[in-house]
Amino acid sequence: MLPCMLTTDCVGALLQTIQMKLHHLPSAVFFDMDGVLFDSMPAHARSWELIAKNFGFDFPYEEVFMNEGRTGFSTINMLMQRTFGRDATQQEIDDIYAAKCVEFNKYPEAERIPGALELLLKIAAQGIPAFVVTGSGQDSLLSRIQNNFPGVFNAENIISSKDVKHGKPHPEPYLMALERAGIDAEQAVVVENAPLGVRSAKAAGIFTIAVNTGPLKPGALLDEGADIVFDSVEQLCSEWDNLF
Repeated sequence: MLPCMLTTDCVGALLQTIQMKLHHLPSAVFFDMDGVLFDSMPAHARSWELIAKNFGFDFPYEEVFMNEGRTGFSTINMLMQRTFGRDATQQEIDDIYAAKCVEFNKYPEAERIPGALELLLKIAAQGIPAFVVTGSGQDSLLSRIQNNFPGVFNAENIISSKDVKHGKPHPEPYLMALERAGIDAEQAVVVENAPLGVRSAKAAGIFTIAVNTGPLKPGALLDEGADIVFDSVEQLCSEWDNLF
């Protein structure tokens, strides 16, 4: 069964796909943060684009979305490699990432993604624990999770770039989430909005729902192996009871 977007013609095929892969409610749902829980990606993209230019790199706005999920170290090293043909030094990484954080924090606090709280409450009502699996390590966002989604997450259910050696697209973040949840891959579901996040989740063997909340074409998510692509978190929330 091929993955597809949720259209009228595709609903039956999607339900059949899920029934084939998941024969029960998931034991945990793993959520990416930027672009899934918070509408923070536009600020991240503009910040990266500006700071990269200031340091001599070309990192266009839409390309930031294609590389969403990488750790700051990985992003900077990628830019350094393709521009100057070498790895970034630790001092360069520290300087560039600090400048990016300063620029990002000039923006107003990101609002919740429409439908995210409702979806999390629906999942909580089913008795399913939710985890955050993010490439971000910025306290300005991480500290807001519990305030914006009260009673949903605890500290042990948040995996950030500070917890892993290899960030997305490596499977380590989602493998760590499985370990913390104490479950196998076939018992989990991932909700992602980034191609590299989808690649990470699929490499960990997890059924992956993509929500296309950015400027990407759906094919960018399908090509990485997303099992289903929704147009928004609100659409996923409205269909959750039909899916599970």
